[in-house]
Amino acid sequence: MARAFSAVVLFLITLKVSQVIGAVNHCGPIVANDTDQIQFALNLEFLEAEFFLYGALGKGLDSFEPTFAHGGPPPVGARKANLDPLVRRIIEEFGYQEVGHLRAIITTIGGIPRPLLDLSPHNFAKLFDEAVGVKLNPPFDPYSDSVHYLLASYVIPYVGLVGYVGTIPNLSKKTSRSLVASLLGVESGQDAVIRTLLYERGNQKVLPYDITVADFTNKISELRNKLAMCGIKDEGIEVPLFLGAEQRTNSNILSADPNSLSYARTQPEILRIIYGSGSEYKPGGFYPNGGTGNIAKSFLRKA
Repeated sequence: MARAFSAVVLFLITLKVSQVIGAVNHCGPIVANDTDQIQFALNLEFLEAEFFLYGALGKGLDSFEPTFAHGGPPPVGARKANLDPLVRRIIEEFGYQEVGHLRAIITTIGGIPRPLLDLSPHNFAKLFDEAVGVKLNPPFDPYSDSVHYLLASYVIPYVGLVGYVGTIPNLSKKTSRSLVASLLGVESGQDAVIRTLLYERGNQKVLPYDITVADFTNKISELRNKLAMCGIKDEGIEVPLFLGAEQRTNSNILSADPNSLSYARTQPEILRIIYGSGSEYKPGGFYPNGGTGNIAKSFLRKA
């Protein structure tokens, strides 16, 4: 009961703040051609590929398809995670899938340089500190065990998923829509698997912290809503009843709107989240130097 009441209060606060701030920020679609919109997604595909490959195998994209980086620097801080056999196998598969996504985009419309990615434990620790509102001690380490790694993984694919949902209606070519729809299908599946694995552990305390898995997911989702500043488009694995499917369940294995449709985000919203700055003009977070491609660089030029 206490958790449900707390979740209600936190979601209402998040909604109020994000709606007020979002009213004066860019929440609608931007004007860009198909190539630029799809290449923008490469920023997230690079992030996912490197995090999953390193997490499962201890080596990244350059060990499989080095030309895909288009001269961009290797990630910093990435390492092999201490995963149980089941999670390791799943994450390894996800890593190979991301290599395929990169290939599909690059061979269809062309690539962009891999941005500098910060996948260090220190960077994840800062994000989780901000999400929970206190400095965790010891610092959160995404590579320490399967639960920590799954929570860190929770941070990533969903952002790409809602980005693809937001991109498809703005694409003019059938081939572009077909490509992104195919990418969306697999990204959605990855997110569903991660959320299911976390939901199974929802009441488990994340050692050594006095915070459950479910509470961590709620706090991460609240942070992403706050950073994006365009309302509730992100929900944890347990939600208040009024946000559950048909307002009949608190479970939230698939995050969706009141009609159980996927939420959508614009490129500026995504940049605000992945930079961790709440601004598409201010790089940071996973992208210390910002994203690459015309859309991301256009905002950096205006900074």
